[in-house]
Amino acid sequence: MAANIENVTDAQFDAIVLKSSQPVLVDFWAEWCGPCRALAPKLEEISNEMTGKIKIVKVNVDENRDYAMKYGVRGIPTMIIFKNGGEVEQISGNVPKETIVAALNKQL
Repeated sequence: MAANIENVTDAQFDAIVLKSSQPVLVDFWAEWCGPCRALAPKLEEISNEMTGKIKIVKVNVDENRDYAMKYGVRGIPTMIIFKNGGEVEQISGNVPKETIVAALNKQL
């Protein structure tokens, strides 16, 4: 995992995601999920390209179920973009990098 993508637990979610001053993309994933692993390199590239503009974090749904349930995550990978403490967009599946970048750019 890229150095600037951090793993977030349910206990940290409020402070790191909801109270962030910049938009945050949360990747809800699990170790056993093939599409999640395929998505990871794209998120690392985006994180490196958009450093300082957005934050990307990962939530392992096997270990941290509270926020996945709260935001209705039914399948993984699911990415949710948060801005000013609220959910602004949800993206499901291993989508093209351009799709993710376009969604993030709308929040800048």
